[in-house]
Amino acid sequence: MTPDELAARLQRGDPTAVLDVRNRDEFDTWHIDGQHVTATQIPAIKFTQAEVTGTVSDLADQFRDVPSPVVVACGEGRSSATVADLLTEAGVEAENLEDGMEGWARVYRAHEVEHDEATVLQYDRPSSGCLAYMVVGGDEAVVIDPLRAFASRYVEDARERGAELVAAVDTHVHADHVSGVRAVAELADVPAVVPVGAVERGLDFDARLVEDGDTVSVGNASLTAVHAPGHTSEMTAYRLGDLLFVGDSLFLESVARPDLEDGDEGAPDAARRLYETLRDRYGEFDDEIRVAPGHYSDRADPDESGGYVATLGTLRDRLGALSMDEAEFVSFVLDDMPPRPANYERIIDANLGRDSLDDDEAFEVELGPNNCAATASGE
Repeated sequence: MTPDELAARLQRGDPTAVLDVRNRDEFDTWHIDGQHVTATQIPAIKFTQAEVTGTVSDLADQFRDVPSPVVVACGEGRSSATVADLLTEAGVEAENLEDGMEGWARVYRAHEVEHDEATVLQYDRPSSGCLAYMVVGGDEAVVIDPLRAFASRYVEDARERGAELVAAVDTHVHADHVSGVRAVAELADVPAVVPVGAVERGLDFDARLVEDGDTVSVGNASLTAVHAPGHTSEMTAYRLGDLLFVGDSLFLESVARPDLEDGDEGAPDAARRLYETLRDRYGEFDDEIRVAPGHYSDRADPDESGGYVATLGTLRDRLGALSMDEAEFVSFVLDDMPPRPANYERIIDANLGRDSLDDDEAFEVELGPNNCAATASGE
């Protein structure tokens, strides 16, 4: 099974059994999960030993009543191929995940988000839940929160739609993935656009700096900057008509975590700033404004169009955090945060331009879940 085929299964909501044959620590750090996934971890060595002792059938028994086929995954698709063959020989339908978790990390899908003023594409990386966007207005295009691993993809997609990129925009200094804002800017010979507050955080590359109320033009449309601090001090959303690209300030299942800039010590003040953003800045928008987030969790289901967008009204009804008072909100976001993203300090340095990573290093340091939300559910 190719990674793209697996991604399509999960988006359709097909019940899927995944057998991960990596070591336990690798599985615990990052594995394929979701609303419709049953994930099991058994190291490949156990199947090797069972082959010697003739007991593979015993290991296979636990998979006889699960949805078929069992998808077997490892790091690069080699050990899992052997295990998938052993399961098949034992009478269990099994398929190897081609290229393993490395292949899974390279899946990148795009679909169109309905909009009256421009063509809007939402890019989805299911291995991490990272979302990026392209806005195409006439013969111009802007990409928002691009990933470095897919820099050339945005340039090609714009040209396929008869447009040329005119800017690469980051909503904030990302901590969970290596930004593609500079790589895209270099490929397309366009400005990298970042919030002015990134300078105070140590920005070390040339960029166009934007403040609250500034606009980024794309054809006949324009993106209006909305300073939205909390997740980070410089966090900036962008409004395009009834669509609000909120970066990592708000998600469809939760709100942002506030500790990735100044750590535990600065988190309470950042949480209070986030509260003000969600109550006051986003309070300026009516319920019909659609929120386009920077991430989604593996427990989220896509909407009817296959994307991850919801109205503010829906989120105000869904997320208890949006109706809390300040003290309750701060306690909520600080109470049960997940582990910080892997290598987040190094990723921040790379995204500020203070550290240099080659392509392989950049791909490696960002593998795993994004963990940018305060909680998984927002309840």
